[in-house]
Amino acid sequence: MEDTNLSINEVVKVIAEGRSRTNLFKDSEQKSIAYLVQRMPKWLSSDMLTAIGFLGSIITFISFLLGYYIHPAYLLFGVLGYFVCWFGDSLDGRIAYYRQIPRKWYGYSLDITVDWLGIILMGLGFVVYVDGLWELIGFGFVVLYGWEMITTTVKYKITGKYSIDSGLFGPTEVRIILSMILIIEVFFHNSIQYISLIATVLLLVSNLVNTYKLLKVADEFDLNEKAHKNENI
Repeated sequence: MEDTNLSINEVVKVIAEGRSRTNLFKDSEQKSIAYLVQRMPKWLSSDMLTAIGFLGSIITFISFLLGYYIHPAYLLFGVLGYFVCWFGDSLDGRIAYYRQIPRKWYGYSLDITVDWLGIILMGLGFVVYVDGLWELIGFGFVVLYGWEMITTTVKYKITGKYSIDSGLFGPTEVRIILSMILIIEVFFHNSIQYISLIATVLLLVSNLVNTYKLLKVADEFDLNEKAHKNENI
């Protein structure tokens, strides 16, 4: 049952259950989410918020189409899309914890599926917007983001700890960076190609580092599991 008498900090503790955050804006973001979940109408469900988040991905995809076929200024709708995506994606699971009706595995399965579909849409939008070999950046970004999702999922399976962040960068920081790329592109046409190339290379480096760390953790778990079995023989 919801308790409207809880303070922001108390709500933060409730909605943070089962998820550790390390991202740069975690404190302000968690407080913002805590403020919003207390004010969402009761008829607005977690699934509806997930749908709203996916709608944000569709808006961003459409902004790429309009930016290519009409005028680059329409890319600014993509910034709105990223905000809508953040709103739905950030609140869907947290509001369930706030209302004390979480569906851990259902929510996790739905969330990761919708996130992946959203990334594909954004990658397709980028491919439509750019020409020639630059299209490979959109393909590469989607592949690398999928790699990051796999790493996160496997780490969750091994350690039982779920984190959606990679160091100081989480989905929120990524959306802010992508929004800035769109804004810069409106004023400096074709800059999106070079900035996206840099972002994709950085994502590759991050994936390599995180995969190395994951393999070390997996190896430690294997050794501990083997030692535990030997003790029981």
